[in-house]
Amino acid sequence: MPAAQVRPPSCRHPRRPVINGPAPALRTGPIVAVLAFTGTVAAIMQTLVTPLISELPQLLHTTASNASWVITATLLSAAVFVPISGRLGDLLGKRTMLIASCVPLLLGSVLCATSSSVVPMIIGRALQGMGMGLVPIGISLLRDVLPVERLGSAIALVSASMGIGGGLGLPIAAAVAEYASWRVLFWGTAALTVVIIGMLWRIVPAGESRPAGGGRFDFVGAAGLSIGLVCLLLPVSKGGDWSWGSSRTLGLFAAAVAVLILWAYWELRTTDPLVDLRVTARPRVLLTNLASVLVGFGMYAQALVMPQLLRLPEATGYGLGQSMLAMGLWMAPGGLMMMVVSPLGGKLSTARGPKFTLVVGAFTIAAGYALALPLMGSTWGLLVAGIVSNSGVGLAYGAMPALIMSAVPLSATASANSFNTLMRSLGTSVSAAVVGVVLSQMTTDLGGFTLPAESGFRVSLVLGCGVALVAAAVAAAIPGPPAAKPRSVPAAPRAEGAPAAR
Repeated sequence: MPAAQVRPPSCRHPRRPVINGPAPALRTGPIVAVLAFTGTVAAIMQTLVTPLISELPQLLHTTASNASWVITATLLSAAVFVPISGRLGDLLGKRTMLIASCVPLLLGSVLCATSSSVVPMIIGRALQGMGMGLVPIGISLLRDVLPVERLGSAIALVSASMGIGGGLGLPIAAAVAEYASWRVLFWGTAALTVVIIGMLWRIVPAGESRPAGGGRFDFVGAAGLSIGLVCLLLPVSKGGDWSWGSSRTLGLFAAAVAVLILWAYWELRTTDPLVDLRVTARPRVLLTNLASVLVGFGMYAQALVMPQLLRLPEATGYGLGQSMLAMGLWMAPGGLMMMVVSPLGGKLSTARGPKFTLVVGAFTIAAGYALALPLMGSTWGLLVAGIVSNSGVGLAYGAMPALIMSAVPLSATASANSFNTLMRSLGTSVSAAVVGVVLSQMTTDLGGFTLPAESGFRVSLVLGCGVALVAAAVAAAIPGPPAAKPRSVPAAPRAEGAPAAR
């Protein structure tokens, strides 16, 4: 064939893009915005039914004890499915699991909106809990698609969306519950979930789809961890109703210990574990997870104490007599402050490292508690204390996933972040149990009603402050990242006859 008739490969299909050419730059702003919005909506589910707690028995025609399962079901479901969805994100693709996690969130919202009895409501709330893996998977996806210079602030914002959603969910839910039907809450979340699915599909890239060398899902590990977590968290959340010394409570704690030991033995022996315990045992990861438990405790204790102080009648001498809606509005600035602080925390992590940001965040949480002790008799005082404390939460929540991802391989970021989220949830569960015991044991009588005493609130605030200080100490002990190994540069070939270098 004459040479003139031969065309180079790049000319045969002039409209096809060159595969080896530079990839088009991603617009990272919309990606971060979508993931932060997704996390905020998911976190709103945690406080969605808070304004309805006292009315649920009448709305669902059941007892107060049965109605409490509407909250417990979400807690247990989230604890079980967050690590599972994280591992599936590493195996199947993070965007795929983000969209998949929205499906039970949507179904659960529709089921709750149409429920008139307690059983379908509990099932719907459990389905909503399955969507709590959206935040850790979204954070892991950021590592795949964002440039290094944008990663710190983006991680901080998406991670803080858990606190932002929790802080904003209460006033929004209170307003809707007071001025509209409670079913609007769930129809609204269903509509938002549909919008999120569309945005994830259109805006968010797929990210890494599989770990190096493939991998299989650990069904035995998933079942073992699920059973162990249910046996652990069920008595933590219901121990106050069942009695902490009852055979049911103690039996479940014993079963949790036994099952989790067997689960750990299995995870150390299997080839593709659900949670790589060897990576989790690295000091940088282990201490970060421990600090996460403590920060979760510190974050949730003030979220339990301050609303009750705002809601209790003024006749107690320490209650502030606010309506449900007013209480939510006084708490809202704290959630908004996380949104303001989280990008600053990302810049601080870039400049000084995420360990420094975590230490500062824990100290700031403790400062918020310290302010609340002398100011708890004033709505403005609690507002200031809440802003300070939630600013610390925003700093800490942004630093923890950055620390985790700097210590784990790229192929395990989703599962490692999901396990870290589980540690935070464990801290909030323990906080709810401990503060619940304190407030139930330290009570006062007002007009024939038993209410938490002022001393109980002060003890709870002191506990929150102390735990935050311990979190700061643990964070300070986190070792630095491993030093990068220098690459060996091969020596240049010596020309024939040239003298050897001395």
